[in-house]
Amino acid sequence: MAAREQDKQNIIQQLLQSVNAQVVQEAQKVIHDTLDSLNEELRAISVDIHEHPEVGMSEHHAHQVLTDFMESKGFTVTRKAFNIETAFTAEYSNGEGRRVGFCSEFDALPGIGHACGHNLIAITGVACALALKALLDKGLSKGKVILFGTPSEEPLDGKIQMLKNGAFRDQVDVCMMLHPTNGNSQYWPATAVQDVRVEFHGKPSHAGLAPWRGVNALDAIAQAWVNVGLLRQQLEPMDRVHGIITDGGKAVNVIPDYTAAHLYVRAKNVARVNALIPKVENCFRAAALATGCELKLTWRETGVCKNVEQNSILADTYTHYMDTTFGITHPSKEAQTLAVTGGSTDFGNVSYALPGIHPTFKIPTKTNPHTGEFRDAAKLPESQACALKACEGLAMVGAHVLLDSAFLTAAKNEYETCVPEEMR
Repeated sequence: MAAREQDKQNIIQQLLQSVNAQVVQEAQKVIHDTLDSLNEELRAISVDIHEHPEVGMSEHHAHQVLTDFMESKGFTVTRKAFNIETAFTAEYSNGEGRRVGFCSEFDALPGIGHACGHNLIAITGVACALALKALLDKGLSKGKVILFGTPSEEPLDGKIQMLKNGAFRDQVDVCMMLHPTNGNSQYWPATAVQDVRVEFHGKPSHAGLAPWRGVNALDAIAQAWVNVGLLRQQLEPMDRVHGIITDGGKAVNVIPDYTAAHLYVRAKNVARVNALIPKVENCFRAAALATGCELKLTWRETGVCKNVEQNSILADTYTHYMDTTFGITHPSKEAQTLAVTGGSTDFGNVSYALPGIHPTFKIPTKTNPHTGEFRDAAKLPESQACALKACEGLAMVGAHVLLDSAFLTAAKNEYETCVPEEMR
């Protein structure tokens, strides 16, 4: 393992040195100066989106703010892209060349607002796209940059729908994005996930006068919950099965004839999720059999939300610039890939379609995303400062794609080695 990683680092160093050092230095200066000049405008956008939280597929305010801004900066904007009301693309090109994509997310969580920091994710995509536009305007390279406005990440379906409607795969050569959290990672091992809607149908009866005449759908869902709980003893460390009861009955004196739940099944990769699905289904089938209820299971139509396949050529270049420019270090790849994590993202499906990375950057909080404390931290000026440092690192990865055909070839070779053709 150590020898292979050293070989990979040697390859990265060779690639970084394959472009004229003066050109690389000039590119980084252009990127740094561009990001610095955008700070106040990006701050205004971040705060605006943070103060107007909108859940997935309803992000009309954020959609307008972001598309208007990108249009004002000289990008060709397509609103309602890929037949999705709040998706968009913003494109800029100075001629034929390699193509770099970035993603901006901007949906919030129900009830708690921007507790996942998507206001920061929105501006990181904008910042990286504008930084590469400045590089193209400087004449350092020919090529194209596309910002993908990707709604509905929290329900884990926006990018999957965009992919099905033609986004990403044939538009850019690589696609990248950033995410705030409470730690730095370039190999965040995001899990694969599938979700299921569960419905039990029973028979109502008066709970006091004649409960024996009823078929209790609440008993069914309670039994299923116990079954899932017992299943967890045999799950692997990165497996997760969790959910909520969305309908537990309507009246305390009536045997419930209908109950419903929504569950996520997560694991380290798609194959493991597919292995867990029949086990979870059996938990609910057994409960239906025991109680005499009818069962309906509805799995997500768009299929499994895949784990992120982090491209090591892109990822290690990102950490090179984060370390050499800012002294920001990252854990080893081995430590990150062995970490137990339960988070998922629909960017995973993008990373299976083409080379990509999804680094995380630390903001000043010790709490995890999806908490009130993280929501408040995501609005801080200090968090934006952290975001812009990460943007410089990610934009430099994009710069190497534009400047060096060998760099892109290495990233594509890595992708083709790691992602089976049938999974793309």
